[in-house]
Amino acid sequence: MSTFRSLALLALLVVGIAGAADDDAELDDILRNPTIGNYKGYAEFKMGRYESARRIWEALDRAGFGEAAFNLGILYEDGLGVDADIQRALAHYRRGAENGSVKAQFRVGKLFWLGAPGVPPDREEGRRYLAMAAAHGDREAAAYLANGADAKGPLAEADLALAAGQSQRAAEILAAAALDGDVRAQTRLAWCYEAGRGVARDLSMAAQWFERAAQGGDPEAMYALSVMHATGSGREQDDNLARQWLQRSAAGGYAPAISELRP
Repeated sequence: MSTFRSLALLALLVVGIAGAADDDAELDDILRNPTIGNYKGYAEFKMGRYESARRIWEALDRAGFGEAAFNLGILYEDGLGVDADIQRALAHYRRGAENGSVKAQFRVGKLFWLGAPGVPPDREEGRRYLAMAAAHGDREAAAYLANGADAKGPLAEADLALAAGQSQRAAEILAAAALDGDVRAQTRLAWCYEAGRGVARDLSMAAQWFERAAQGGDPEAMYALSVMHATGSGREQDDNLARQWLQRSAAGGYAPAISELRP
């Protein structure tokens, strides 16, 4: 499917079809095009419509789409539209990892590597999942494997704060690094604002940090910015900018963007 057609389909799904996950025909369309369906779920997530996002991702998860399982894990870990439940989150992350989501592989690996409230550290299990993510090009996972317990820097420090249940402290660490120009910290801070993790949920602030990180060359931020422009959430709706950022994200090697652009 071409980029233009993909974005056009997304616009039809998002604009004027609120609650599309309840409609069997629309759900069939989502399942026939899982990458577009996941994109739609992410758009619903950005607009705070967690129930709709969850229904879409649950359908895709049942079909074995790894990124949907990862996204469900986020909902359960952060308690977005559902009761926070780290064990359910971990189960979704594991399934996503086994179904090919590099983000889920890294998240599971990091949870076991560092531990978290309700998740005792297990370095052997953590190493297994981090190795899976590193093998698929995740540089943060590779850094954990290379540096072990001696991992340094603001991202590692923020991860340790999260592992201790100190989400506000983690956001403060990321904010300081982001202001100093750390592009990955900027993306991570944007996610904090988008999900309300350690800070009040603020889609406008999320968009500002995603844009700053995207301009700095982070493909993950480029993808997030593409969704914002495609849906008009946090940024003005602009199909041309959405397409440009999606193409740049794919050129930077970001797997979801590559999948989205695949014919």
